[in-house]
Amino acid sequence: QVQLVESGGGLVQPGGSLRLSCSASGRFFSIDAMGWYRQAPGNQRELVSVISSTGSVQYADFVQGRFTISRDNAENTVYVEMNSLKPEDTAVYYCNVQARLVPGMRTYPYWGQGTQVTVSS
Repeated sequence: QVQLVESGGGLVQPGGSLRLSCSASGRFFSIDAMGWYRQAPGNQRELVSVISSTGSVQYADFVQGRFTISRDNAENTVYVEMNSLKPEDTAVYYCNVQARLVPGMRTYPYWGQGTQVTVSS
């Protein structure tokens, strides 16, 4: 019912920046929270940041003020600007959306395909 398209990943040097975007489309009534997760080789998937429908945000501890999440509700799009990137930020980054398919019902999670972020010199 919900399709997510991610973009913005790539190769960047330590200290560099990337901006990821994720746009939702499909058959749904509304979107609640939107966020980003990441998974590095040998690691479990972990939360990077999440933003609510009203703009409340949360960040993982490892972000340390380096990232900024935002959303455009009119376009059903979530962004994360990542600055001062470190090699340990290397991972596949996944968009996650909590979508409500029917008015009054609970939301369900949907995942993007993932985009590779590699931080290396």
